[in-house]
Amino acid sequence: MSAQINKKQNIDRSRWKKWQQGIDWYLLGSFLIWILFGLLILASAGTAVGYELFGDSYYFVKHQLLLGVIPGMIGMYILSRIDYHYWQQWASIMLFASLLLLVSVFIPGLRAEYGTAHSWIMIAGYSFQPAELVKLTFLIYLSSWLVNRGAGKIKNLQEGLLPFLFVLGLIMILMILQPDIGTMSIIVMTAFVVFFVGGGAWRHLFLLGGLSLLSLMMLINFSPYRAERLMTFLHPEIDPQGIGYHINQATLAIGSGGFMGRGYGHSRQKFQYLPEVAGDSIFAVMSEELGFLMAVLFLLFLLYVAYRGVLVSYQAPDRFGQLLGIGIIAWFIIQAFFNIASMLSLVPMTGVPLPFVSSGGSAMLINLLALGILLNISKQRMKSA
Repeated sequence: MSAQINKKQNIDRSRWKKWQQGIDWYLLGSFLIWILFGLLILASAGTAVGYELFGDSYYFVKHQLLLGVIPGMIGMYILSRIDYHYWQQWASIMLFASLLLLVSVFIPGLRAEYGTAHSWIMIAGYSFQPAELVKLTFLIYLSSWLVNRGAGKIKNLQEGLLPFLFVLGLIMILMILQPDIGTMSIIVMTAFVVFFVGGGAWRHLFLLGGLSLLSLMMLINFSPYRAERLMTFLHPEIDPQGIGYHINQATLAIGSGGFMGRGYGHSRQKFQYLPEVAGDSIFAVMSEELGFLMAVLFLLFLLYVAYRGVLVSYQAPDRFGQLLGIGIIAWFIIQAFFNIASMLSLVPMTGVPLPFVSSGGSAMLINLLALGILLNISKQRMKSA
């Protein structure tokens, strides 16, 4: 009996050692710090609005833990142990499922409406944003498609760029109809990165840039609200109590933090002044409480995470792993900097949350699932080294 117990303990230690040797601990540790830091910021930023809306100052951080972090961590662990090549065979089905998910938000009885947007569906009493899952499933499809198509065909206009734009265009149309321009922008920018890393011709970059500018002008022309947002971005002082209220309050929060901040938990703007304090505006609250120095350190931390993610992806054993890894890390970093830039009035505000920090159970869950795949890529890299 004692010999059997010792044998089992040796097997368990062997499995743990194999896991410990395979995974990139610098990458995992960086994301765990990011998640923990996000929970601390959310616990402070959401106190006032949580108490006002739900009678619980810690509603948002509890919601994030129960519906995002805990199930996400479980999913991350499971996906980190599944060979990432497994997802390649399901890539086409994932694309079809992605389109169905985006269509589902228009189905009465299934969709959940928040304001004027139709971006959520209601399942068993819980809201879920399909676009968050599409970020991951479309990345898997795009990486697989680029590998199967080959670098030679990707550089060709008819066999590379046009099919890529066709599929991306379908997703864009469904996102515009919701409308969710912010999430669509993240998907588009991430897809561009993966496409060009996958072998897209740089001469097509100027064509895509022109098409993107034309599309933006059309969206602004067909929607007076977007035109107002653009004018607010260019001249935030025009209507400080109307459409310019959000960006002016965000700027006030960031500026009033000074170099060292007001102190953790001592934000004033979170008390019904700054909209979406637990969501899109959480960076402004963080800057107000922790100051300019911590904001800069956070930006440097994001650059380190980007470096680590790119390094892991570059050392993946095959092209599919490289493209999928690059896509995942580009998604996280692009979205983070897009959110921060909007709070600093460097880009128009489009409602993009800060990954691993802003409140959002479905976003946190999908982000952690994507991280699980990235960790498995890092394990494959270690095996091939």
